[in-house]
Amino acid sequence: MNLDLAFNSRKWESIEQNWSAWWQGELNRPMVLIEGCANPRKPFLNFPDLATRFSLDTPIEVVLADYASWLKNTRWYGDAYPKFFPYFGPGLMAAFLGADLTVEGKTVWIEQQHKTPVAQSHFEFGQDNAWWRRVEQFTSALAEHWGDQICVGYTDLGGNLDILASLLGSQELIFALSDEPAEVLRLVREISEIWQLYFQRLEELISRGSRGRAPWAAIWAPGPCYMLQSDFSYMISPRMFKKFVLPDLEYQADRVQYAFYHLDGKGQLPHLPMLLGMEKLRGIQWIPGDGQPAVEEWLAVLKQIRDAGKLCQVYVSAKGALQIARELGGKGFAFYIEEPMQAEDAEGFLNEIGCDS
Repeated sequence: MNLDLAFNSRKWESIEQNWSAWWQGELNRPMVLIEGCANPRKPFLNFPDLATRFSLDTPIEVVLADYASWLKNTRWYGDAYPKFFPYFGPGLMAAFLGADLTVEGKTVWIEQQHKTPVAQSHFEFGQDNAWWRRVEQFTSALAEHWGDQICVGYTDLGGNLDILASLLGSQELIFALSDEPAEVLRLVREISEIWQLYFQRLEELISRGSRGRAPWAAIWAPGPCYMLQSDFSYMISPRMFKKFVLPDLEYQADRVQYAFYHLDGKGQLPHLPMLLGMEKLRGIQWIPGDGQPAVEEWLAVLKQIRDAGKLCQVYVSAKGALQIARELGGKGFAFYIEEPMQAEDAEGFLNEIGCDS
């Protein structure tokens, strides 16, 4: 299925070469990703609505045809590239394990309605869940039909405590961390192992056809890549993070060649030293959070990440990216520019920040 995208093989060769050099620390400039649309009068979507807007029995060809129009209308500048991943909401692995997925407009909620006590809970890898079958079907179709033209991404599986909170309830999990730590450790180990089985199955499907690898975030890699996370960690101490989260992150980073971490909100900053101490973790994505100062106002955090030898990916304005590059240098950063641009503006900005268009 030819998408007829505004992106040719020469551009793909540049993407593969430059991103590979970035991972190896051999690129002295930042990666800069800018997107826009063919029709400047048409509202730009950096990603279309959730895949849950289609019923599970909608033929996959109908779904792909709908998304094809979005891809054809998108333009990629600098180090941006065509990518698509099956997105049904954050932390979808909880739904694979039996949590209820509820669609409310353009939002989904994943939560187990009939919760089992912590000590009686047990989770196993399974492939009969309807949501998993749909993700498998979607991923396979993307790789088969479009894999020579786009990067096929992994669905958002979620982090270990995030998944567990969806299955047990956030309040129940908070109490269990103190009252039943041995049971929580048992469950997070189960989830870590199951997570890897789902990831490896997705990797198997994607490897059949894809221009590289990518998680939901704006990075590209030449091999298996994922944005690890634990948003639940916003609510726990570094001591609990070390006990319940860090072992899972190390387990996954040992098995995912290009592992990043999604550091979401200032409540996770106390955990940053432990993350920076992870040998196999390649980088940190810093998200300040709603109501917080813009990314460029957190130079000390960004410097801490880079001084530790880790790569850093951020969503930032064009002005903010220039400020970071001036203050800290651009090497090791991946800037996704939040405002869409047309070709002429994109080329001007890329020249200003020191990147070839």
